[in-house]
Amino acid sequence: MISPTPQQLAWQDLGVGAFFHVGVNTFHAKEWSDGTLPAASFDPSELDAAQWVEVARSAGARYVVVTAKHHDGFCLWPTRTTDYSVASSPWKDGRGDVVGELAQACRDAGLGFGVYLSPWDRHAPEYEDPATYTKLYAEQLRELCTWYGPLVELWFDGAGSEGYSYDWAAIMAVAHEHQPDAMVFNMGDPTIRWVGNEDGLASDPVEYVVDHTQMSNYTVVTSEFAEALYLPPECDVSIRRGWFWSPDDEPKSLEHLLAIYYRSVGLGANLLLNLPPDDRGLIPEADAARVRELGAEVARRFGTPAASAEPSGPAAGGDGPATWTARFDGPVALDHLRLREDLTHGQRAVRHTVRAGDRVLASGGTVGAGRIHLVEPVTTQELTVELVGDGARLSSVEAFATGVRRLPQVPEGYAAPTDYPDS
Repeated sequence: MISPTPQQLAWQDLGVGAFFHVGVNTFHAKEWSDGTLPAASFDPSELDAAQWVEVARSAGARYVVVTAKHHDGFCLWPTRTTDYSVASSPWKDGRGDVVGELAQACRDAGLGFGVYLSPWDRHAPEYEDPATYTKLYAEQLRELCTWYGPLVELWFDGAGSEGYSYDWAAIMAVAHEHQPDAMVFNMGDPTIRWVGNEDGLASDPVEYVVDHTQMSNYTVVTSEFAEALYLPPECDVSIRRGWFWSPDDEPKSLEHLLAIYYRSVGLGANLLLNLPPDDRGLIPEADAARVRELGAEVARRFGTPAASAEPSGPAAGGDGPATWTARFDGPVALDHLRLREDLTHGQRAVRHTVRAGDRVLASGGTVGAGRIHLVEPVTTQELTVELVGDGARLSSVEAFATGVRRLPQVPEGYAAPTDYPDS
């Protein structure tokens, strides 16, 4: 059985993160650009990284990831590798550093900080020669890994990289030397993986041990490994349809965001919710208000359990079901449950069933870092959880009385954009 590292378990425990897509695209209402938009167009008048972090925290985020460089090649830090960066913009007379300001805001707020560094670079002429570009890209990564303190995540987007020959050994040597504890998203030497869509939705089962990853959404490319790896998924989704701010876009409904939460964190995956700053450099008021609604409702439902128990069960499971018993201090009225698996020695539960007496309350596949079930209201002092999986162990059972009787739904026909224009 493949076991996680302590760093992977710590990352899974974070649960929710915030994504910040910002750059020259923000000032042209574009999702992708081709590296020709002028650096001088980046000029946020009120950029406030502390405001971004405050909004992220209100959603329950415990880490953030920022697009330090998107596919257009524009860098949000004063890199020495190119003049296509904030150093060539009028913002703060070319002396600004978005990455640095956000890293400091995260430290002040106690949030983990991570960076997105697109391998695909549509501006750099060096990209035409893989060997030359690898040196440039590795140096960009070295700057990010050594200038801004500990990083919780390195986000490598696979878009545009189909068929390109990156020297991942050289690139990952930089990460391993300078940020050995950072999670690596999906490429290089990954320690976490993409869930496979940009809707933020996992599906049951959520498997942590896999023998492949997918690289992109619009043209799916599968990368297979010589052996299976422990790679828990991250569900990335934007609060809007687009990833970058546009005046014509608007935030998703509270119902939609709650549906995403149930289908990501509620299935044992991490959720990375994108909150795009606008052309002022602020999270728009409507987005911030919606995020606060989401955070408040998640906290109302799942912040304080009505009861919790450390279940007792067999010392070791077998091929057949193993029954765990959770006994509360007294009778508890509940309508939601959250189960957590002991992942110390790997993910082992492949199916589970929850009963109150003879009544089946819930069933499903994996449990993982956290499995949320909405159940028919019941009052009980004892629950039994049947786990199928060799050596599967349950670490906790929590009961919640939310008053909610219906699962939130993703709007019919909704899908995130998967086909982006060149400019």
